Amino acid sequence: MPIMNYTTDIAVSKTMAGIQAALARRGVRSISALYDDDGAPAGLAFTMKTDYGFRDFELPVRTDGVLAAMQNDPKVPRAKCTREQAARVAWRIAEDWLKAQAALIDASLASLDEVMLPYMVTRYDGDRALTVYGAFREQQLALTDHTNGGRDE
Repeated sequence: MPIMNYTTDIAVSKTMAGIQAALARRGVRSISALYDDDGAPAGLAFTMKTDYGFRDFELPVRTDGVLAAMQNDPKVPRAKCTREQAARVAWRIAEDWLKAQAALIDASLASLDEVMLPYMVTRYDGDRALTVYGAFREQQLALTDHTNGGRDE
C-alpha cells in the first residue's frame, strides 16, 4: 500500500492553517511556522499548557523523507514524485497524526505532554531548539537491550 495521502491536492498553506486552528481550539498560547533554508515550510513551533505549566514544542515536517518514500514505492505514480507533492503529503500526514493525538487526549487515554514528549523543547541554543528526542539522540542514550532482559552480560 502506498504512503498515506499520496494523492492529496490540498495546499501546504491550507493544511498548516488547519493544524493551527486545531491547536488553537486546544488552548495553544502561540504558534509559529518553521522554514528550511530554501524558505519552504518545515514544521511548527507552539506553546501549550501542560499539567506542568506552559511548554514549548517543535513539530518537524520532513518533506525529504516523504519524497524518498514516494520515490521508493513502485505503487506511487512517478508523476506524483515531486518535492511539491511530497510537501503536501508530509503536511497532511502531520495533520492526521496530530488529530489522532488530539483524539487520545480528548478521550483521556493520554495527556498532552505524554503524546508530545519527543517534541517538547528542553532548551534553546541560539536560534536552535533542542527537543527531548533531540537531547536523547545527542546524548546517545542506550535503550534497554530486550534480548537479555536488560541485564549486562
